[in-house]
Amino acid sequence: MVISGVFIIILYYVLGNVVSSLTGHFIPGSVIGMLLLFLSLVFRLVKPSRIRPVAEFLTGNMTVFFIPASLGIMEQWGLIRSGFIGWAGVTFITTLLVLVTSGLMQDFLIKAGKKISGKRS
Repeated sequence: MVISGVFIIILYYVLGNVVSSLTGHFIPGSVIGMLLLFLSLVFRLVKPSRIRPVAEFLTGNMTVFFIPASLGIMEQWGLIRSGFIGWAGVTFITTLLVLVTSGLMQDFLIKAGKKISGKRS
């Protein structure tokens, strides 16, 4: 079960990279792969139970995957330091945008779910 979940996730990652390379790398392959996997889950082409154990493991150990990025930031500190105020400002603003967008989307989905469940009863 775990091996098939790993295979599915890697398959969508590779598919995303192939699509990205065919489209000129406009969108990163990993993002395209996640979108394809999401659509496959929505349209029930992939059963969530097949990837759940692997997905839970990966999200549970996500901090390990940030170590290389953190080390890269530390290596480039001289470059970052020269424009730190700009970097910090952009990071702060984009974080706020993500929070606001996520909150608005959550409100929309909750209201839409209530409307749908109200029509069924």
